[in-house]
Amino acid sequence: MARWNKGKHIEGQTTPVTAEGPAAPASEEPAYDPLKDAYEWIHCIIAAVILCVLLFVLAARVIDVVGPSMLPSLEEGDKIIITRLAGDYEQGDIVVLQAKRFKREPIVKRIVATGGQKLTIDFADGTLSVDGKVMDEPYILERTIDRYDLMDPLYYDTYGIKPDEDISGDAVTVTVPEGCLFVMGDNRNNSSDSRVNTIAFIDERDVMGKVVFRIYPFEKIGAIYGVGQSDG
Repeated sequence: MARWNKGKHIEGQTTPVTAEGPAAPASEEPAYDPLKDAYEWIHCIIAAVILCVLLFVLAARVIDVVGPSMLPSLEEGDKIIITRLAGDYEQGDIVVLQAKRFKREPIVKRIVATGGQKLTIDFADGTLSVDGKVMDEPYILERTIDRYDLMDPLYYDTYGIKPDEDISGDAVTVTVPEGCLFVMGDNRNNSSDSRVNTIAFIDERDVMGKVVFRIYPFEKIGAIYGVGQSDG
């Protein structure tokens, strides 16, 4: 005689009952393991720390401004964020530089000409021209009067280049070597920059990063943008 399985109706479902008895209950969840949980947390923390270090070194860093050379754009004590990921270095960008030949601590300057550009500084009227176009520089404290080492032939001999024109007058014209930058402080007559023999033409590899943001003082928090020749 055939034997039929009977079902137990629970919340609209039928649970089959075999000849051997009710179906085996579902397996229980494994017991909580605090050591495993702690290991997973430690793993996440280590991964987060590594990510922060990479972000700090490769993407952004905080630098303190030292000295008055970038007045009025930046003041001593300002805290700025720099990054290597803000695109190519262009005329008008503010950058942070570090090289053993001029200083151990980083310095902050503005790019006035890039590799291949012809820069003319006329100290008589205090103007700069790039590729024949006079630059509009609303960000500087005063016109460029101090020549520093730019009229010294030794300046050019040190770097194996020659000025494009005679340097005996009130103006100097020089083509910036490829892969290099000519930088100056916005406080033009109180700034050690590319006019000084020990700094001169900056190798792009000596650029720590481009200034993109000021985080202190709080009343001046905000983005910092370069001011290129085309913007003037």
